[in-house]
Amino acid sequence: MAALVWFTMGVALWHFTVFVPDRFWGGIVGAFLGAIAGAMITGAIAQVAIGDSIGQTDLATAFFAVPGTLLGLAAVYAYGVRNEQI
Repeated sequence: MAALVWFTMGVALWHFTVFVPDRFWGGIVGAFLGAIAGAMITGAIAQVAIGDSIGQTDLATAFFAVPGTLLGLAAVYAYGVRNEQI
């Protein structure tokens, strides 16, 4: 259940990319994949670090995905800007 929460948080934050210039690597789909990948990775790391199982969810489970989503979006954006300049 926690994986569903992380995925949903990644998608929710991904929607705000409409306010950013579209320089993501792979466009909006690349931004979507970056947000999801980041949310799932940091969510899983945090869940394992505190010792909870994947089935246990609470409010903190949703917030575990926020930094990963932002890092994933930033990485895809930076890679897109870098490739645009070449």
